[in-house]
Amino acid sequence: MTTDEPAGAPRKPADEPAADPAVATAVKEPAAVPGKEKPGDDDSFLSHFLHNLWAANTVTVTVLSVIMAMVIGAVLIIVSDPAVLNTFSYFTARPGDALNASWTVVSNAYADLFKGAIIDPAAVTAWSNGTGTWRQVVFPISETLTYAAPLVFTGLSVALAFRGGLFNIGGQGQAVVGTICAALAGFLLPLPPVIHLIAALVAGLVGGALWGFVPGILKARTGAHEVIVTIMLNYTANLFLSWLILQKGIQQAGRSDAISEPVDSSAQLPAVGGEVRVNLGIVLAVLATAAVAWLLKRSAFGFELRAVGANPAAARTAGISVARTYTLLMVTAGGLAGLGGATQVLGTAHALTTQVAGNIGFDGLLVALLGRNRPWGTLAAAVLFGALRAGGNRMQSFSSISLELVTVLQALIVIFIAAPALVKAIFHLRAARSARLGASMAKGW
Repeated sequence: MTTDEPAGAPRKPADEPAADPAVATAVKEPAAVPGKEKPGDDDSFLSHFLHNLWAANTVTVTVLSVIMAMVIGAVLIIVSDPAVLNTFSYFTARPGDALNASWTVVSNAYADLFKGAIIDPAAVTAWSNGTGTWRQVVFPISETLTYAAPLVFTGLSVALAFRGGLFNIGGQGQAVVGTICAALAGFLLPLPPVIHLIAALVAGLVGGALWGFVPGILKARTGAHEVIVTIMLNYTANLFLSWLILQKGIQQAGRSDAISEPVDSSAQLPAVGGEVRVNLGIVLAVLATAAVAWLLKRSAFGFELRAVGANPAAARTAGISVARTYTLLMVTAGGLAGLGGATQVLGTAHALTTQVAGNIGFDGLLVALLGRNRPWGTLAAAVLFGALRAGGNRMQSFSSISLELVTVLQALIVIFIAAPALVKAIFHLRAARSARLGASMAKGW
């Protein structure tokens, strides 16, 4: 008997092996097959899809963010309706009244959002019966694409700068200068129809590019922060627009308010369907998206800007001119935003006003964030924002829902998109196999 074994302790039989956890585990679980990360890697595509469906990848987080925003929006719709709130005063006595009223107001609001953004089933029925027109059928999607077209350009402007490590918050000013140059070319240059339109679009692109060149060269030569410079240039562009409209030869004859001469019909973007508002701008937006995607993935400049965006010091050591890349990047981003402004004034506004560009530059920041700073993701995000805007107009008209509530929905979507850890915690999502979600927010999908 050994000294460390107490007297009278039951002994294990000599032929019984000792309990080894590693051996027990090997008996219970099959041995790993070389080349496989874990059992089940050779399963069907469906099993892999279901396994990753509830993972914290960017697609799942985006979809869940939209759903959460709509749920919170539904609560806001309920609390903003006095009639529905009144039913909650006797909720304990008749809960069905409050629940039915809440469902009715929310379902009607979101139904109007869909009808105003995508398609109205009643319009389809009327068209099939011969009592309606095809224009009424395509009107909702036409409005969605009309609102989305300029957002694609400004979103691409912000996304491209992000990929190069710059925060182009000056998309609004670049878009404003783009509207100015495009409109001036649109009513001052006497050119034939097709050439006139091309000249106006090029003028908008060049105007935005020049406005983007200023912060780019200052960043490259002096190290001035692009955020501060572009914010100041936003104010400068707006003030210049307000001054320019009132000048002789620019202000519309016989008008005392701030509005310019109308753009000649030869320089206006033609409607895609002839009788709907959506114009050639959405086609140009898709082409611009494809061009930016090619630029980032297939061109030498795209490789350089991605290298500079990832690590400027390493890129400089590798022989890449960081100053030249910053300058060209801001020129390209400014040109894209300028095209967005040109699309706005040549496609829908047709004249300069103090609010001709709206907020397309600032909305481009949200579109780029929602699109993960990727070209095709930015295009999809712009269409989503266009749908919210078009559907929000119908919600306001038919459901008496404030248009500001649509802005709240947009803000909620962006908030959840910008906080993927929050969405992951709420829905208990598994970690994605790909790169960390936090890194994808800055570098794209």
